[in-house]
Amino acid sequence: MGFLDSLFGKDSRKFIKRKDSDAGEAGRALEEIRGSLYNELRTSDGAKRQQQRYCGPVVAMTFNFMVAVGIIMANKLVMGRVGFNFPIFLTLIHYTIAWFLLAIFKALSLLPVSPPTKTTPFSSLFSLGVVMAFASGLANTSLKHNSVGFYQMAKIAVTPTIVFSEFILFKKTISFKKVLALSVVSIGVAIATVTDLEFNLFGALIAIAWIIPSAINKILWSNLQQQASWTALALMWKTTPITIFFLLALMPWLDPPGVLSFKWDLGSSTAILISALLGFLLQWSGALALGATSATSHVVLGQFKTCVILLGSYFVFGSDPGFVSICGAVTALGGMSAYTSLNLQQQLDNKQQLPKHNLAIPKPENNVVVEDAPKSDVQNSDVAV
Repeated sequence: MGFLDSLFGKDSRKFIKRKDSDAGEAGRALEEIRGSLYNELRTSDGAKRQQQRYCGPVVAMTFNFMVAVGIIMANKLVMGRVGFNFPIFLTLIHYTIAWFLLAIFKALSLLPVSPPTKTTPFSSLFSLGVVMAFASGLANTSLKHNSVGFYQMAKIAVTPTIVFSEFILFKKTISFKKVLALSVVSIGVAIATVTDLEFNLFGALIAIAWIIPSAINKILWSNLQQQASWTALALMWKTTPITIFFLLALMPWLDPPGVLSFKWDLGSSTAILISALLGFLLQWSGALALGATSATSHVVLGQFKTCVILLGSYFVFGSDPGFVSICGAVTALGGMSAYTSLNLQQQLDNKQQLPKHNLAIPKPENNVVVEDAPKSDVQNSDVAV
């Protein structure tokens, strides 16, 4: 009886009630968090704050790096072993699946709200949708018709194109030290990857035509998110239908005939579906990275990925890219380290140069004098009362 009394006595009932009360409080706290998060997604500014809070530069660029490596292997499987040699149609499948997934997010009220239409002209969204179609479609077509070396040469040309375009469009300049660091990166990547320059006239024209849309695409993604309070998913939802339309227009011109006669089976369909899902994640992670950093930094991330794959293949799998290529990759990584250090130093300087009057205490009303305020704080302030 003593054991039963201790088990079902008053103290035991109080303990159970206290546990139920704690569980109820935890549940209410969780519901409040969910409610606040839902309310944040109902406004464009709130959704933007959530994206900045959970997807900072490190998280976004790491996410983009991992997905980019995965889609390289998936596309090699699709266009190599599966034999799906229709790059524009493959890109169209990627964006169609992405739009379908975004529609599901929209139906479940998980898609962030877009900014008011008056804040962003439709011409900006239309331009982004068009250049996305050309940037993605021409990139896959260039990779199909050119050697990897010539494709890398075209990618290297994107960096100066971005710098020049941002100066023309937004009067944005970069320091001479950053120019030197980017030059070292480009030279290192060229030495590491440009082992052959085999191409035909059609492939060369495609590669050259891809450079400007690729640069403008990155600039618009970065600028619209940083200046107009767009989130990555909201911007994808608005621009993907435009991209799909222009990819349909590009298919007859750039894809070879025979797409309707391709033999669809379980293996090929699964490989293409995996590639499409990774394509959605690549577009999303790339948009997050561009919103958190800049167009130039995103290009440097792509070149970092190339060098890591080359060095990883050498150290992990024992492949031999050659001494010159290894030296080029190490040189490029050194330039990337210098560029990253300069960016971090610039961010630190910007924080230190914040106007001190933003921290000034409002002047009390009714001429109330706070006698306990330290005199030294007032003297050290740069605010003129």
